[in-house]
Amino acid sequence: MYNFATGIKISVKHLNMSGPKKIKNALISVFHKDGLDNILIKLNDAGVTFFSTGGTKEFIESLGYSCVSVESLTGYPSILGGRVKTLHPKIFGGILNRRENDSDKQQIAQYDIPEIDLVIVDLYPFCETLALGAEEEEIIEKIDIGGISLIRAAAKNFNDVIIIASKDQYAPLDNLLSENGAVSTLEERKWFAKEAFAVSSGYDTAIFNYFDEGDGSYFRFAEGNSKILRYGENPHQKGIFYGDFEALFEQLQGKEISYNNLLDIEAAVSLISEFDELTFAILKHNNACGIASRPTIKEAWEAALAGDPVSAFGGILICNAPIDKESAEEIHKIFFEVIIAPDYDTAALEVLMQKKNRIILIQKDSPQAKLQFRSLLNGVLAQDKDLSIQTVADLKTVTRKTPESNEIEDLLFANKLVKHTKSNAIVLAKNKQLYASGTGQTSRVDALKQAIEKAKSFGFDLKGAVMASDAFFPFPDCVEIANNEGISAVIQPGGSVKDNLSVEYCDTHNMAMVMTGIRHFKH
Repeated sequence: MYNFATGIKISVKHLNMSGPKKIKNALISVFHKDGLDNILIKLNDAGVTFFSTGGTKEFIESLGYSCVSVESLTGYPSILGGRVKTLHPKIFGGILNRRENDSDKQQIAQYDIPEIDLVIVDLYPFCETLALGAEEEEIIEKIDIGGISLIRAAAKNFNDVIIIASKDQYAPLDNLLSENGAVSTLEERKWFAKEAFAVSSGYDTAIFNYFDEGDGSYFRFAEGNSKILRYGENPHQKGIFYGDFEALFEQLQGKEISYNNLLDIEAAVSLISEFDELTFAILKHNNACGIASRPTIKEAWEAALAGDPVSAFGGILICNAPIDKESAEEIHKIFFEVIIAPDYDTAALEVLMQKKNRIILIQKDSPQAKLQFRSLLNGVLAQDKDLSIQTVADLKTVTRKTPESNEIEDLLFANKLVKHTKSNAIVLAKNKQLYASGTGQTSRVDALKQAIEKAKSFGFDLKGAVMASDAFFPFPDCVEIANNEGISAVIQPGGSVKDNLSVEYCDTHNMAMVMTGIRHFKH
């Protein structure tokens, strides 16, 4: 079946096929009232009877419509400071009764229970209260009981009832009323039920995670936004992004963002977040192929591009400063998929927008996620994101030779890069510019040889360059190879039982080595 609101096919197999149902009675109790007035107008015009409580009842009556109070229906007032209002058989019986079930019909007639055909309700703002850093007593009071129960009851009985569990469903309901009047099909009711269970499950997930306090005793994750992508990593794979991309970026122009674009964008913003000084980076397949820190954007771009002008073709570009026209004119000369910056000069945009498929993003100021997870086997791996950043204070010189001040700057620069490079990884850098990296190799020696060959192919002189490794050296082979190429200083985490072999080689050949004590594997 084709859905009226979303364009998504919905299966209604194995259900008692119920025909169109007319809305006669509606229970409405919401905090968010924007957009509700249009719905109420249409329901009232269709002769629907309203039941409500508190502020929602007052809102309905302010529009000139009569409304039956829940208290008059149940015979009980709101009690326990508002904790109990709608939890009553006359409410839930009206929602859960099966319209074609003879026994149900007899019982609601016996107890004078009205059939409730539409429930519009939202939930206490638990997540919003939590985000404000409220005291625990206030947070607990924002755990909704009546609302969540109404949502589950109405969604369960979608054969007969429409459930609106969030203001996000106001527009689809408004469309339904405009197109069909106060009449719905089974397919439409099932779609609203699906949306309602998404709301309730996400709400319960947030509450559980609050009580779990980061212990990770169970894996519970809910995201209320989803976007179907053109395809996954390859055209034969389906792909969906669950997340609020617009909260992080503003897309100024360009084609639809793909699965692989998203992977590269994540890698790019994670990398650039390491740098305070003006830095430009070019990424390909989640790894930096060029990056440099310089006084101006144009200089940083040119140095980054020099690192690997071949791989830059079709890459992802990111800068931590607004793009000016002069820089944009140079950047525009190559083909790239995506550019990300905190802002762009108007003249710069005029240049960059000449290629209509080019994705241009403004990165908004928003916090990074602190948790990472991925599916594998029959479960999920979760871990803290690697947010460890080493500074001068974290460096321990383990050789007789102490690195010079410029070498220390380059070592810290290279260490940031190797942290964001697929393991096994080696990074070669000089003057805050990536010369080359060896990425994703099964041997650290192979990663180093790859980096050296690549650096030489682009004309870099490795004399005085530095080397960074994402993990320790179990043997002195890497420092020996590096020394033979003129590399003068090394940064690595250390931790091998044979650390001394690499240190002794450096001492013998007048190389400097620092250890950080922090490994940066990335798989």
